[in-house]
Amino acid sequence: MEAIKRNIAIVCGGDSSEHDVSMRSAQGLYSFFDKERYNVYIVDVKWQDWHVDLEDGRTVQVDRRDFSCVIDGKVVVFDYAYITIHGTPGENGVMQGYFELLHIPYSTSGVLVEAMTFDKYVLNNYLRGFGVNVAKSILLRRGEENRYSDSEIENLIGMPCFVKPAADGSSFGVSKVKNADQLAPALRVAFMESDEVMIESYMKGTEISIGCYKTKQKSVVFPATEVVTSNEFFDYDAKYNGQVQEITPARIAPETAKLVAEETSRIYDILHCNGIIRIDYIITKDEQGNDKVNMLEINTTPGMTATSFIPQQVRAAGLDIKEVLSEIVENQF
Repeated sequence: MEAIKRNIAIVCGGDSSEHDVSMRSAQGLYSFFDKERYNVYIVDVKWQDWHVDLEDGRTVQVDRRDFSCVIDGKVVVFDYAYITIHGTPGENGVMQGYFELLHIPYSTSGVLVEAMTFDKYVLNNYLRGFGVNVAKSILLRRGEENRYSDSEIENLIGMPCFVKPAADGSSFGVSKVKNADQLAPALRVAFMESDEVMIESYMKGTEISIGCYKTKQKSVVFPATEVVTSNEFFDYDAKYNGQVQEITPARIAPETAKLVAEETSRIYDILHCNGIIRIDYIITKDEQGNDKVNMLEINTTPGMTATSFIPQQVRAAGLDIKEVLSEIVENQF
């Protein structure tokens, strides 16, 4: 008797500026999944429009009451949600809450973890309590733009600094500010993306990004990727338009690579994560000239295009992305 295939929904799109980026990740995931083992569907979510994109170009609406759809007269009920929405509502706990209510397993961490990791300021202050090195930062909410003067910000954070939405990704709304008179326009750009804006100190060093996933049977930390860009920082163009050199494994000392892997595994456990996460770090030097590992941010729905960091790192580790995804799915059954 032929085994019944699970119906996998790759949930993508979302309501933020990252909608198109998410759609590219969905196409990558669709190509990676084991079609002999699973029935795989792309579910595009944007505001109230939830639909399945079929291979023949048709779309069918999703019934949000039970997360099902009807294809050619046959009801398809999804058994598992692989969430690849970058931004709201898939990266901030909202979509996770929906699937919790329906008792449908999903690929990311839970509601609390997603909400916390989506808010960079909250996350940094939480992990600082566990001894994780993070940048110095202050938070401004909409309506509080004048809470600090430019000179106070310069004294508190230093120059240069970064101004970024507290909750967003793909570097939308992020500016590198080199002097105080650039703060006001940078804040305006950031507030276009979020109601809360974070001003963060600049750290000079080697930027790396590293993925990790765990199942009941194993813990896997991938080789780190070094990020080298001629842009001011790893912005949207660097991430998605090729204006970057990505070197996997990163050119860091073996003992530093071991430290990064251990810290990544530790943070995964502190937060009680699920599925694949990717953590960005910057390696600076301490007063003695030793490497210091500083966490920049955590991405709980990392990009999954063929050229994204995670597929690169999976290949560098000698693993098969198809098997990795199957392990993540089956871990919850």
